Amino acid sequence: MITDEKVLQVNNLQVSFRTYGGEVEAVRGVDFDLYKGETLAIVGESGCGKSVTSNAIMGLIPQPSGIIKNGNILFKGKDLTKMSKSQLRKIQGVDISMIFQDPMTALNPTLSIGEQLMEGLLTHKKIGKQEAKKKAIEMLKLVGISNPEERLKQFPHQFSGGMRQRIVIAIALICDPELLIADEPTTALDVTIQAQILELFEEIQQRKEISIILITHDLGVVAKIADRIAVMYAGKIVEIGNKREIFYTPEHPYTKGLLNSVPRLDLMEEELQPIEGTPPDLFSPPKGCPFTARCDYAMEVCDHVYPSTTKLSEAHGVNCWLQDDRAKVLLEEMTFGKEGILSSSLPAATDV
Repeated sequence: MITDEKVLQVNNLQVSFRTYGGEVEAVRGVDFDLYKGETLAIVGESGCGKSVTSNAIMGLIPQPSGIIKNGNILFKGKDLTKMSKSQLRKIQGVDISMIFQDPMTALNPTLSIGEQLMEGLLTHKKIGKQEAKKKAIEMLKLVGISNPEERLKQFPHQFSGGMRQRIVIAIALICDPELLIADEPTTALDVTIQAQILELFEEIQQRKEISIILITHDLGVVAKIADRIAVMYAGKIVEIGNKREIFYTPEHPYTKGLLNSVPRLDLMEEELQPIEGTPPDLFSPPKGCPFTARCDYAMEVCDHVYPSTTKLSEAHGVNCWLQDDRAKVLLEEMTFGKEGILSSSLPAATDV
C-alpha cells in the first residue's frame, strides 16, 4: 500500500566521470521522489544514466573518476551525498539494498549460499550464527527455494539462473531494508522465469511494504509492477507519471518512440517504428533538449534552450517545448509530419 510518506528525494542530481577524453556528464539534473510502498520504474535506452543514478543513491560511484557534482539525495531526511564512507556502510545493505544486473556474477563462487546470506546479518545486525541461519532459511523459503536447509550448504554453480536471481533477492532483503533498488533484475532470465520473479517482487512488497526503484529498459516488466514511471534520456528525466499516464497518454516524443518500438499483439500487420538516429555525446551534451536531433517535431528553440517541466496532472510532468506554455502560441501555426517543422517559420530561441 502506497502512503504519503516520502522515503527518498533526489534533487538536481548531477554525476560526471573524468576520463582521458574529457568529462562525461552521465546524469545531468535528475529530480524525483519515492513514497513508502511505491514502485518507481526508471526506463530508457542503454547509456541514459539509469544505473548511474541508482549507484549514486547507493553510494557506489567509483572514486576518484566519478563525482557527484551537484544536488542531494535525501533518504528519510538524511542527505546521503554528505555522508562519509563509514556512515554509508551503516545504511548500505540494511536500510537501502540493491539487486545488481547479472545474477551469474553477483554471487561469490567460492562461498556457500548460506555464508553469503548470513554475511549481512552477522555484519549489521550483530546476531549469533544460529539466529542468522534461521533467518537465512526463512528468506530462502520466502523467495521460493525448496529444501532451504540443504541449499544453504551449496555453492552458486549448483543453482540455475532463475534460482540464483532468487538468492540475490534474498540477500538484498535479509536485513529488512526500506528501499530496494533493482537494476535490470530480469535481463538474463527467460520470459517464464521473468514472470515468476515479478510475481515475487509483488508478493514481497505486499508483505514488507518496502519501496522499490526498478531500473529497466523492458516496458513489459514496467507494465507488470510499476506504480509510476520516469523516462530517462541522455542523463535527464524527460517525462514522469503514473503507469496509465505514460502508457496511454505519453506526451514526450521520446516516450512515444519507446512505446511505438515495442511489438503489439493487436497490431500484428504493422511494422515496428524504430527511433532513428543515436543519443547525443555526453562529453559535450546539448544545451537544449537532448532529443532534438532525433525528434520529428523539433523547433528551433529546442536546440538552444532546455524546456522547463510542464505539469499535466498531479503525477504527470514532461520536459518538452510542445507542452511548454511559452511555446503554445506557436502550435497553431505548426504542421507536424515526418519531415518535421520548418525552422524558417519559427522565431529564434531568444524570442520565445
